[in-house]
Amino acid sequence: MSGLFDRLLAAWASLVPRERLLLGISGGMLVFTSLFFGIISPLTEMAGSSEGRIENAQMQLDRMVRLEREHSEISARLASVEGRIQNQRGSQNIRTLLENLARESSVRIASMEERQAGKNDHYVETKVEVSLKSVSLNQTIKYLHNIEASNQQLSVKGLRIRGRGAAGGAETLDVTFFVSSFRAA
Repeated sequence: MSGLFDRLLAAWASLVPRERLLLGISGGMLVFTSLFFGIISPLTEMAGSSEGRIENAQMQLDRMVRLEREHSEISARLASVEGRIQNQRGSQNIRTLLENLARESSVRIASMEERQAGKNDHYVETKVEVSLKSVSLNQTIKYLHNIEASNQQLSVKGLRIRGRGAAGGAETLDVTFFVSSFRAA
């Protein structure tokens, strides 16, 4: 090894100062390029990619926190509804309740028919189709509000409203909707 080093020193000594300068600059550039592409560039790429991964992880964390909060809200609402369903044991028949609420709202029910309801292992759904004829918009709103605000867990679905024309100077409506009631199976 020392023989190779001695030959390199002898070759360096035999060079003219201008050749030494040129060879020194070329060697320095070679060392700098090797350091840049071998060490500095990979380190900056790792730092940049780790910043990207950190940002991506932060976005995923934010998304998970939001989803967890939404899940908690939905779980709380579900627990509230299930609690209301459990607490309405022994409550009155849905048809009787709808008739009483109609009387409170000054509405006359044209027809009320039970319909096939969905099946569930935990809850039994009772579904009733209610038809109102020649009612005002105010009466309809009051009746629907009374249904939603009742102490039983009722749900109004499939609301259809058709204008009937002026009767006695006031616009009347024909309204049809479904009301579902649930009880524990």
